[in-house]
Amino acid sequence: MYLRTTSQKRKDGSKLTHLQIAESYWNAEKKRSENRIVYNCGRADDPEVIERMRQLAKSILRRCPPDEIVTDHPGWRVVDAWQYGPTYVLEVLWERLGIRRIIEKKARSRRFKFAVERALFAMVANRACAPSSKLYCWEEWLERDVRIEGTEGLELQHLYRAMDFLEANKEEIEREIFFHVCDLLNADVDLVFYDTTSLHFEVDEEDRGLGDDDLVRGSEAAGKKKYKAPRKRGHSKNGRGDAPQIVVGLAVTRDGIPIRHWVFSGNTVDVTTVKQVKQDLRGWKLGRCVFVGDAGMVSAANLRQLARGGGKYIVCMPVQPGNEVSTQVLTRPGRYQTVADNLRVKEVTVGDGERRRRYVVCHNPEEEKRQNQHRAELIQKLEAELASLGDCCTKTAHSKRVCALRSSKRFGRYVRFTKAGKPTINRAAIREAERHAGKFVVHSNDDTLSAEDMALGYKQLMRVEQAWRMLKSGLKMRPVFHWAPHRIHAHVSIAVLSLLLERVSEVACEDTWRNVRDDLEQVKLVQLIGPDGELWQTTEPAARARSRLKSLKIDNPPLVVNLR
Repeated sequence: MYLRTTSQKRKDGSKLTHLQIAESYWNAEKKRSENRIVYNCGRADDPEVIERMRQLAKSILRRCPPDEIVTDHPGWRVVDAWQYGPTYVLEVLWERLGIRRIIEKKARSRRFKFAVERALFAMVANRACAPSSKLYCWEEWLERDVRIEGTEGLELQHLYRAMDFLEANKEEIEREIFFHVCDLLNADVDLVFYDTTSLHFEVDEEDRGLGDDDLVRGSEAAGKKKYKAPRKRGHSKNGRGDAPQIVVGLAVTRDGIPIRHWVFSGNTVDVTTVKQVKQDLRGWKLGRCVFVGDAGMVSAANLRQLARGGGKYIVCMPVQPGNEVSTQVLTRPGRYQTVADNLRVKEVTVGDGERRRRYVVCHNPEEEKRQNQHRAELIQKLEAELASLGDCCTKTAHSKRVCALRSSKRFGRYVRFTKAGKPTINRAAIREAERHAGKFVVHSNDDTLSAEDMALGYKQLMRVEQAWRMLKSGLKMRPVFHWAPHRIHAHVSIAVLSLLLERVSEVACEDTWRNVRDDLEQVKLVQLIGPDGELWQTTEPAARARSRLKSLKIDNPPLVVNLR
């Protein structure tokens, strides 16, 4: 028996391929060998047919292990070898989290002539293993560095079309993945951590949209969505205010598992993103969900928006001269309660009745010591700078060095001018900094949370900061080589999908993805050629690789991957 393919040409010129199981037999009457069809499997482009054949192949291999076939036929020689361990683990997680099923289900109605899911997985795996451009992914990485089943016939245009498909169905795919992941991992979503970052582009000109709304339209393949012109100059969080940028928002669980992401125009202010984020998360009906944000998200309008409909939040309050936090909260006496060696908390209530506001003053003695030491060194350097200036300043004239000191982010707050116009140390600013050293203030409208819960809940916001580090350094979300708005959005979506796989592996292994990946790279896929055909065989995992697979609850890769 063997697998047979038959092709039929349609009127429109397209080709339809069917798969059949056939066998050769001896026709005694005609005295010749003939072929007959045993079973019609179906169309070769039907995912359900492919899945049935995959299950059939697995059942056959259980009865006839491929390693026995190899040992019966000596004389094989090695032709090539590729890294296999990381992509094998990523693909198992991809299927375990239901991403393959969700994408194939969405793509079924579009009748693509290429494997959309395989193209998307290739880009996600490339981002996790060797982040590069889509061109390099197709031209070099898939061709020379790895072997991923089902990607052999992919073209560069298939990767771009898969990105358009992902952007057209992003909301539905993201939602289904989230609920499947939460159910599978029993993820805790009672706290949702949200933060933003900026991503700059190596271009000179900003994007310009149409009309007062500054809108641009994506392609028809990407859903014909309307976007605000994405690449705009704004406040850069990585010191590139000279370059156009986009603003990316990310919500994660307390384990750092990404829930949902947003892409905003580069001139968007952080506090203005909260309204849309709250509305989108409410649409997912997460139940009891506490929003956690940093001081950059705090405004009176945002707090009202977060509290609307009974919403709960934990936010870090900005400490500004003259505001409620600096005048009434930090100055309030009281005893601290020790939570950990590096955390003490003190609850402060301002106001009475329903309008009362709960604050928790958090104090880190270790951080206070570090800040005081750093400040002492800074003041010592500042005193030396001021002493070297001499009498070069008057009320009406300052040297460039004095102006540079006053505008410096390091020294500026500790410099003041006397009535004679001479720069000197601002001792009042030093005393103020000493009072605030090692302290931050957390505010919440949830009365069921204790002071300890509020402090620890906010400290877990570092999960988002950790996610940003992974996206920017490990996954190399930039440079972004796309200019079309729908491709920019799809690029971010691919990076977040890769982050999801990495975080799941990190939680299971209790180690960074970089270390996990390095241990798994020892597992290779080897191609051999013998007298009877070709064989793809994996190497035996070493001790570290086996330990990683055990932590991930993944079986060792099969000895023989393909045989023909």
